[in-house]
Amino acid sequence: MISAILFLIAGFLLGHLMPRVPFILLSRTSGFNKGFPPHPEPIPLSPRLTQRVLHMRWFHNLGTITTILPLVFGYLSILGGQSTFGYGLFLAGGWTLLNRLQVFLGGQTVPCTVDMALRLQMVMNIADSEEACCPYPQPQWWIESVRCESCSKKLEDMARPDLGRPRKDGFFRGWLRLWLSDGYPMVRPDEPQN
Repeated sequence: MISAILFLIAGFLLGHLMPRVPFILLSRTSGFNKGFPPHPEPIPLSPRLTQRVLHMRWFHNLGTITTILPLVFGYLSILGGQSTFGYGLFLAGGWTLLNRLQVFLGGQTVPCTVDMALRLQMVMNIADSEEACCPYPQPQWWIESVRCESCSKKLEDMARPDLGRPRKDGFFRGWLRLWLSDGYPMVRPDEPQN
């Protein structure tokens, strides 16, 4: 009985991890993180940052496609292998797939969106125009919002998702945090009071 429970838990954990592998591993490579300050420092707005947001969106969508792996391996394992392990894989893969598909039904959006990239670009455009917040604007994306480093004015109320930068607490803790948060911001901006 205990071995069956352990196989179920192992299958569930593996099935939960498989769809997140592209998001976790591809974003942590050293070549992918050149030009960005270390986590948790704010990130200066640039075309490279906008590209990173779009890459993270693509990695998240790629994870939705790789959800097929635990579903297929789980089904095959139920048919002809360790059924409790296969059930764990199938259950976690199905749960992840339902979670990712709720976006189409009005649920929570993906952590990095095209709208987010457009909003960052709009802030950069305004900083380069005559409507800039100060004479020498330096917009940076902090944890809770986009602010000007020169004058500290809040330029955009948008929490920063996990963009895959290496963390000071090490690879495994950062990897675990990204796995648990699924890339969503750990901090949300305050909701306006009515």
